[in-house]
Amino acid sequence: MCGVVAIWAPKGGVETAELDAAARALDHRGPDGKGVWVSPRHNVGLAHARLSIIDLTTGAQPIANEDETIHIVVNGELYDFERIREDLRRRGHRFRTNSDSEIAIHLYEEYGVGFLDYLRGEFAIVLWDERKQLLLAARDRFGVKPLVYSVQNGKLFVASEAKAIFAAGVRAAWDAESFFHAANMQYTLPHRTLFAGILQLQPGHYLIAHEGKIETQCYWDLDYACDSDLSATVDERMAIEQFRHQLSEAVRLRMRADIPVCFHLSGGLDSSAVVGLAAEHASGPLDCFSVSFEEESYDEFEIASEMARHVGARFHPIRITQKDLIANLSDAVYYSEGLAVNGHLPAKYLLNREIRRGGFKVALTGEGSDEAVAGYPHLRSDLFRNTGRDDLLPALHNSNKASQGIMLQHGRSLPLTAVESRLQYVPSFLEAKGTLGYKLCSVLDTNFKSRFSGIDCYEELVDCFPVETQMRGRNHVHQSLYMWSKTALANYILRTLGDGCEMAQSVEGRLPFLDHQLFQFVRNLPLSLKIKGTVEKFILRESVKDCVTDTIYRRQKHPFVAPPFSRYLNGAQENIQDTLRSEAFASVPFFDRDKVIALLDSLEDLKPDERAATDPVLMMALSASALHERFKLQEQP
Repeated sequence: MCGVVAIWAPKGGVETAELDAAARALDHRGPDGKGVWVSPRHNVGLAHARLSIIDLTTGAQPIANEDETIHIVVNGELYDFERIREDLRRRGHRFRTNSDSEIAIHLYEEYGVGFLDYLRGEFAIVLWDERKQLLLAARDRFGVKPLVYSVQNGKLFVASEAKAIFAAGVRAAWDAESFFHAANMQYTLPHRTLFAGILQLQPGHYLIAHEGKIETQCYWDLDYACDSDLSATVDERMAIEQFRHQLSEAVRLRMRADIPVCFHLSGGLDSSAVVGLAAEHASGPLDCFSVSFEEESYDEFEIASEMARHVGARFHPIRITQKDLIANLSDAVYYSEGLAVNGHLPAKYLLNREIRRGGFKVALTGEGSDEAVAGYPHLRSDLFRNTGRDDLLPALHNSNKASQGIMLQHGRSLPLTAVESRLQYVPSFLEAKGTLGYKLCSVLDTNFKSRFSGIDCYEELVDCFPVETQMRGRNHVHQSLYMWSKTALANYILRTLGDGCEMAQSVEGRLPFLDHQLFQFVRNLPLSLKIKGTVEKFILRESVKDCVTDTIYRRQKHPFVAPPFSRYLNGAQENIQDTLRSEAFASVPFFDRDKVIALLDSLEDLKPDERAATDPVLMMALSASALHERFKLQEQP
């Protein structure tokens, strides 16, 4: 896992110094080495910050092909690379390294842009073809690894993080319209960031810069089967066995490294399933790291430690207080380059800090399970409403208090008529974002809101998606999952909570549930194998029943969330109050500080669930303040 940088200037002028500066800004992603290459014409340059995991001695980048007409930098892991490398050798290709990354350059020689179809893993790649004078950048299918780009003064900048582009000389400023979108629905549009002029290369897409033009193209999509194509006669036992085999193989492949690997372990089914299957492949005890909160109702220590004992793992609990979360929020926001809605962001930052201090660079996680097998409560809400089982909704909401205001609606909402008009229903998670947006917009500056009074953020969001080809004809759960995966998963769970917090500590996260071969099997299964009655993740639950504890097997989905600051301040209140009442916060160009202070003053009078639902507003305000200060962001001209 590493950091990548590329600069393309058709008229020349690419200098080593700007590449060096950009690579240094990614030191946290790759502290084990730096590499820079500039073409003879100075019209392109590549840089790489290395975190050495596979091929510790010869895997430095950029890597060139045999005649040095193609150069490449790779961030990520390409699994099953030994088999592919041997096949390429039989075809006459000669390798300079023993790394997994080098297969990409030789696959490109064989298949051109089609080489992406042969890659299995999490990756962000930039490649320069000297003969064709073509720059190609690509991002993995789900967006596990980030890749952003910007065009400034005739130059194209591509990097793992925006801070590298700023270090190369691009002005750091807010994208005011993107912040408005985030205020309305938590997320920017899928191709945007919070920074002016900085765009995201979307998951499953590649970018080509050639002959003065820059174009992006989708090479892979979720492609859920239409309901009419889903078989209702799938053999349940056989499907469970196939799922178990494919997930086990995805775990086994991700345990491959030239250094020790460890595991995230919470009290949930997802991480426990990974740990349980990994124990079957391991030659010795696993190392499992788990967050433990001081608030008992949010703490999963006992359940996680029971699971660790079940597989004979070494258990490393990390005790985290509310003060710890507040103290580390600014750093977590800086490295993640995003807004937080809960203290789980600094909690993930601290978890990965302890993993690194424990001597590990690689951690397998359970992220992506809820997307693969429909685990979220808002998906059950969609299913129940679509099948006339509204009577089940009160129990669903009552048993998922931690999701209120984040994944399940709470209170008044912004208008969602555009979504209903386009889709003929409203995904429950967007209803939740509408209620969060209503609360957050109530503390925004009136003049700021008036600048975008003609924008319907939810209409613009739906317009980003190929509704007719990827959503129409699918059941509501899969339609919701499509939108969720392109927004919440890619832009928050993977980028902000995942890669941002992991790479801040030079830790590579590996996600077996987002193995695309596993997903391609699951996406064509009947929904009844994912949600059976009221039981979520049925196929996963049954497939790993023998390798997790009975507690885990029977436990309902509980998202990883930290205790809300608004309910459990425990000494952190002074820091929050000082930040949001300060002149520094007043300089953030979007909020009305008096309205934020009035919200703070009203907290004591709110019911506990109302205070918890207000917490995301405070978190977004605190994290916006941290972004503004740490990046010294200017207002967009």
